[in-house]
Amino acid sequence: MSDGSEQLTVPQFARLKNSGRKIVMLTAYDYPSAAIVDRAGADGILVGDSLGMVVQGKNTTLPVTLDQMIYHAEMVSRAVRRAVVVVDLPFLTFQLGIPRAIENAGRILKETAAQAVKLEGGKKQMELIAALTDAGIPVMAHLGLRPQSVRTLGGYRVERDRERLLADAEAVQAAGAFAVVLECIPAAAAGEITRSLTIPTIGIGAGNETDGQILVYHDLLGYSPESRIPKHSRRYADLRSIISGAVRSYADDVQTGRFPGPENTFS
Repeated sequence: MSDGSEQLTVPQFARLKNSGRKIVMLTAYDYPSAAIVDRAGADGILVGDSLGMVVQGKNTTLPVTLDQMIYHAEMVSRAVRRAVVVVDLPFLTFQLGIPRAIENAGRILKETAAQAVKLEGGKKQMELIAALTDAGIPVMAHLGLRPQSVRTLGGYRVERDRERLLADAEAVQAAGAFAVVLECIPAAAAGEITRSLTIPTIGIGAGNETDGQILVYHDLLGYSPESRIPKHSRRYADLRSIISGAVRSYADDVQTGRFPGPENTFS
């Protein structure tokens, strides 16, 4: 950053749990968005496979490929000066065996400047999380609503099994995860998990007792094409209206001959 701040390391990010302030995370999918988020003070930026829905217009995250994640992560990580950059392992990049998962996660770290990967799942992913960590690949876990399991879950649902959530959280910590995202779970359960772990919890639809929060960039800015904002999100701007107005003004100026004007013309 212009003020001389150095990029956070994964261990420094993990220690923010005990810093006395909440951890701030957002998603980003391209260079200019990542630069804005980073300079505005985010501690972490997630290059989420949510890009399948937010950027590509798909109905789920399932079609997103590893090459697409690397393409977006390279842009994002090149823009960032301070925040820890975490990249989602998309569907079928870590479910087909540990050697392939290490190879896929390793590609992300080799081909981008990202520092960590994120994967969905709890106790069932303990062996994989440990293997990735042993290979020098930091892992952020993801519990609760797991978008990659939307077909199995039958939709996007709040996860309410408190005992399973607690067991999964303790399992991913024991396996070596440096942080865990808690998505769409009851606030009381999220608070209990947060107090039971030594690693940070990052909430999205999990109440305000987690160690930090993450939102989707497009939802925060009112930039998404859909008018409905998820219950767990909050709109801080209405960029969709601002951009639409700017485009309409441009179109009107072109059609009436006001653009380009003399100041936009070469002699």
